[in-house]
Amino acid sequence: MKVDYYGIDEELREEERQVRDNVRRFVEGRVMPDIARHYQDGTFPLELIPEFAELGLLGANLEGYGCAGMGDVSYGLAMQELERCDSGVRSFCSVQGSLCMFPIWAYGSEEQKERWLPGMAKGEIIGCFGLTEPDFGSNPTGMITKAVRLPGGGYRLNGTKRWITNGNLAKVAIVWAKLEGEKADKPGQDVRGFLVPTETPGFTAMKIEDKFSLRASVTSELILEDVEVGEDALLPGVKGMKGPLSCLSQARYGICWGAIGAAMGCYETALSYAKDRVQFSRPIAGYQLVQQKLVHMLSEITKAQCLTLRLGRLKEAKKVRPAQISLAKRNNVHHALEIARMARDVLGGNGIMYEYPVGRHMMNLETVYTYEGTHDIHTLIVGADITGLPAFD
Repeated sequence: MKVDYYGIDEELREEERQVRDNVRRFVEGRVMPDIARHYQDGTFPLELIPEFAELGLLGANLEGYGCAGMGDVSYGLAMQELERCDSGVRSFCSVQGSLCMFPIWAYGSEEQKERWLPGMAKGEIIGCFGLTEPDFGSNPTGMITKAVRLPGGGYRLNGTKRWITNGNLAKVAIVWAKLEGEKADKPGQDVRGFLVPTETPGFTAMKIEDKFSLRASVTSELILEDVEVGEDALLPGVKGMKGPLSCLSQARYGICWGAIGAAMGCYETALSYAKDRVQFSRPIAGYQLVQQKLVHMLSEITKAQCLTLRLGRLKEAKKVRPAQISLAKRNNVHHALEIARMARDVLGGNGIMYEYPVGRHMMNLETVYTYEGTHDIHTLIVGADITGLPAFD
């Protein structure tokens, strides 16, 4: 079933449709059959990582170094199809590409790119992105993780990062820390990025187990205790919060598309169920209140498709601004969560069963609503953009 009420397909290029359809077939054949079990067990389908790589889903919209070099709309459609299955599956691929490979690709030295990116594109090296801390999420400039230059060269890092996707799977962590001695006239100007191999002494990843959301995703806390790395660990091409924030823009763009996929999965399930479920004299799809819910779901999905396709074209033209990504992220995730709740309602008691995906999507979207910038933070980003008056420091 395709959710395409306004004929969005006609606005896509042939290669974009091919990417979407290839990923959809893969997801339906290889991922969907076992995803509910992985969610229940709190595990990630590690056996699929080589297949993600073969489809070009790791660093999909990056050029060179073994990456697929997809256009941004093709990449977005791939993320849509992954999250139509599960937010945790999309998170794995988007974190690998947007938060881990992108900073190396954009800000790393040629030696760093050659060392890390080809293996990451093949899924042989998994990365994680260490920005959020236990006490600093929406305000990352307040981070307390520190890096100190060593007299003989290299750096010593100390600090804790929390809510880190892929942390226990990673062979390399991109850790953002305040470098002592850096000039910092404004908050965050002393922030630098470091490539930290996870086998480095003093580096510990602790899996966060007690989650009711994103259970098919590995989430970790990273602890760095006197972790010493060489000069070649520093990302030389960026200084200050521009580095991590630009990575977050890349990841948020993927979430804009992914949320549509989750909404589509819920709508498709609710529509199919409502046509089959008979109560009183007819299928429940024939009753006005159920039709109102289905129409509202379809309306919001259609609006999100139009919004996000335009966003993708702006990104491809290198005209997109972070606030425009924020607008789409807050809109699409908000309505995806609303659609998941409506779909759960249409399914009644069956909506909480693992047999159907809507309850799982609903729980996952509670996290997507918060991570990569909360709904309220994205509201204030757009508010500052349109008024010129920031409502926070």
